[in-house]
Parts: sequence; structure tokens; C-alpha cells
Amino acid sequence: DWVSGLNAPKGMTVMGDFLYVTDVNRLLEIELSSGTISNSYEVENAIFLNDADNDGERVYFTDMKANKILYLENGEINTFAENQPNINGLRIGNGNTIYGLDAEGFKQYNNDGSFELINDTVTGGDGLIILDEETFIASRWGGEIFLIQNGEAVKILDTTAEESNTADIGYVPSEKLVIVPTFFKDKVVAYELTY
Repeated sequence: DWVSGLNAPKGMTVMGDFLYVTDVNRLLEIELSSGTISNSYEVENAIFLNDADNDGERVYFTDMKANKILYLENGEINTFAENQPNINGLRIGNGNTIYGLDAEGFKQYNNDGSFELINDTVTGGDGLIILDEETFIASRWGGEIFLIQNGEAVKILDTTAEESNTADIGYVPSEKLVIVPTFFKDKVVAYELTY
């Protein structure tokens, strides 16, 4: 056991010497060197904290059921965007551009929390990977993975018939592998990406 005392961890991101983990209604700060929980930031009125990422200064994270994107900065929790229905997947690209997946689709956020809807096909998205500022991979819980290029989405994997869910996804650039935890199938699958 590296770290214990968590309830239902979801999103994770590494910033500096710490791993930040969303854990239902709190954001945990864990020392990478020791696995010690150094801080627990309780999030007021939190319902279901989910995905997380950072820009080197702020840790951004979603509250899927409260429809919010929040951030931690200088020990304080702040709201970045509200009224984002079922916001889940969250990634920060070059230039600290924030991208998100919610019930309305795939969004690009401005610094003030306003957004542009890039694609409305991939609704209810879960995992999000940035390949470059025009190319993304997005998963949808039911078993679908999409390649989004220049705002257009193409389904590249569909395992809904097999009931093999696709939750958060990872990517190994050197091997061009999309890593997919199948959740209820109790295995992790790797797919080679060609596009």
C-alpha cells in the first residue's frame, strides 16, 4: 500500500512534488516521495468530484453532479465555471487552454470560464487526451472512443455490444497506444492509434 485512507478516488494529476486526487467531496494533496497525505481540501457543497488536471500553478477539477469546474490555488478552492451539465473529462493543453467533456459536448474554455462548443457529437464524455491543439481522443462511458480533429468527431472504437465500458483513458505517445480501463470487465486494454 502506497497511500491509504481514501474513499472513492477518481481524478489524479501530478503538480510539482505532489499528486492531487479528487475523493468524493475533497481534493487530496499527496507527497510523491512518501505517499503521505499532506493536505485535504474540503470542497463546500461538493457532490461528485471527478477528473483533474493542472497548469503548473492551479489544480483544476470537476464536480460532475454539481456541474462545476473548480480549481485550487494558494490553498484556496475557487469556482472556474458553473452550469456545465455532468462535466467530467478535463485536460489542459499548450498555452494553458482548458478543455472539457460534458452533456453538451466537447468544449474549449476561456480564462473567464466562458467556452466555445467544439463538438456536440461526443456528449457525456469521460476520458480526454490531447494529441495536439486540433486533435483529441475522447471516450464515452458506454464503450465508445472518438477521434476529434478540427472539431469533427469520428468513432474509432465501439465496445457497447460487449458491454465493455471505456472510462478514463491514457495515451503512450512513443507507442501510439490508447490505454483503456474496461471497468466492469476487470482488465486494461491497449489499442494502437493510426490516423
